[in-house]
Amino acid sequence: MDRMFRVLAFWTGIFTVMFYVGDMMNTALLFLVQTAFFLTVSYLKLSERMYMYLFGAYCTVFMVGFTWYSEFILVPGFGH
Repeated sequence: MDRMFRVLAFWTGIFTVMFYVGDMMNTALLFLVQTAFFLTVSYLKLSERMYMYLFGAYCTVFMVGFTWYSEFILVPGFGH
């Protein structure tokens, strides 16, 4: 399971670079933090159960944050 967290770190790192190249600094920073989190957790040598708990907690925090953002921050409209 630790290897899967390294895979997640790899892909979030790729997204970090792409957002940085696309001049989306806030999003690049968010993905850089996720990359650091996944890479740090992957080297902790935790049990499979704890890795699953951490991934479940990550998914929960993501869904709460995404729902909050899409409900209260994102303004529907066309263009700027």
